[in-house]
Amino acid sequence: MSKKVLILTGDAVEALEAYYPYYRCLEEGFEATIASPTDAKVLRTVVHDFEDWQTFTEKQGYQLEAHASFEQIDPEQYDALIIPGGRAPEHIRLHKDFPRIVRHFFQQDKPVMILCHASVALTVIAEEIKGREMTAYFACRPEVEAAGAKYMETRFHVDRNLISGHAWNDLPQLMREFVKQVNALA
Repeated sequence: MSKKVLILTGDAVEALEAYYPYYRCLEEGFEATIASPTDAKVLRTVVHDFEDWQTFTEKQGYQLEAHASFEQIDPEQYDALIIPGGRAPEHIRLHKDFPRIVRHFFQQDKPVMILCHASVALTVIAEEIKGREMTAYFACRPEVEAAGAKYMETRFHVDRNLISGHAWNDLPQLMREFVKQVNALA
């Protein structure tokens, strides 16, 4: 039976951080479900880049089809979780079902991969990440620390089942570790 991966995201997800893991999971033979706050819809992605600014720039990206809404998700049916970055984490964390879904993966020690601004979404389950180590886009450090986690000044970090990365250009390392952990599940 193939492993099932849940990807939680919404409008303004960073395109590479959604598409790369989604297609990599399919390539590995995993079933991958993209869930958004509302009923299945076409999500609008964004492209973040570093173009000689003090921060990243944002442009409209590709459209991405969501397969399910958060309300429809039974996290027990999934083996692992991915939360991409972009601006989506700011608003998906506010959905009433988001904490229920994400908390399950931490409490069951299932693989969880977050990158970039996805760390901000975890602030609504601070009790699950308190004392954990993670990295994220450097501007998210205050939220990581306010939630009680230890911010790691690295591009990539693994703390047991929590796999975290700084930005989209860290995806090869992140996905190698994520695939390894998912494949190691019974």
